Amino acid sequence: MSNSLNTITQNGITQTLDAYNAQNAAANQTANRQLDKNAFLKLMVTQMQYQDPLDPQDNSEYVAELAQFSALEQMTNVSSGVAEVSKLVSNLDTSVLVGQLSSMIGQSLQWNYTYQSQDEEGNPISSTEPKEGKVTGVSISDGTPTVIVDSDGQSYQVSISDVTRVGEIA
Repeated sequence: MSNSLNTITQNGITQTLDAYNAQNAAANQTANRQLDKNAFLKLMVTQMQYQDPLDPQDNSEYVAELAQFSALEQMTNVSSGVAEVSKLVSNLDTSVLVGQLSSMIGQSLQWNYTYQSQDEEGNPISSTEPKEGKVTGVSISDGTPTVIVDSDGQSYQVSISDVTRVGEIA
């Protein structure tokens, strides 16, 4: 039998009081693991509030703590900015490479095709053979640009590192 006095409904979800308290305790523990500037300031104010009035802390110690925290916050901001710039440069590099690879569309291409087979005992063997075909497109899969090549009625996604020749042999 459920007692409606021991339940809490929030956002259309009804929970027992114990389940609600457990969920909030877990959320508070996760939130409390991060020490941000607000938590730092609360800690400093609490420290000032409960200091010994007969032996107060020197103001220069508080200023030093604030300076250290400010420097840490600035380093965090710089780190975030550098990560954003790195991402932007990576995207730009990929865009330039795709533009360059697009000029290969319609060209004849030769590449080293690696495939797996088995010996008589069933052990895997890796073999490589040259293949040739026409470039029909460019693709980016997981951030890695490749060219799409049609060879003997079959399409292949060819990594740039496997390309051995572009164009016809003169």
